[in-house]
Amino acid sequence: MTDQTEMVSVRYIVHDVVAATEFYTTMLGFKLLTSFAPAFADVGRGNLRLLLSGQTSSAGRPMADGVRPEPGGWNRIHLIVDDIEAEIARLRGAGATFRNDAITGPGGKQILLQDPSGNFIELFQPAARAAT
Repeated sequence: MTDQTEMVSVRYIVHDVVAATEFYTTMLGFKLLTSFAPAFADVGRGNLRLLLSGQTSSAGRPMADGVRPEPGGWNRIHLIVDDIEAEIARLRGAGATFRNDAITGPGGKQILLQDPSGNFIELFQPAARAAT
């Protein structure tokens, strides 16, 4: 595993740390790094360390004004895939939820996958590059 000091870390607030850990490890190929479930776990994939924080973790505690961090929002991790249609079929077959249908833009195809708490994962297949 990559040295954690060399990894990019992203924190997601989740409703259920165990369900989120299972989703990322079984559906998307992340490896479990540590688990203090039900409060916290972190998983890794390449140089990405994803911190999964439940409501009883320090990151899930209310702010001074009483606002509690929640899952969801439009920020997301971005995973490159070789064949987006095959990934969509595989994930749908495993019961995964998508926010939209795949769209194509100038840079490639993308779709938004949702984890069990509603956090987004963008699956992205880059467009073929012309030889220069």
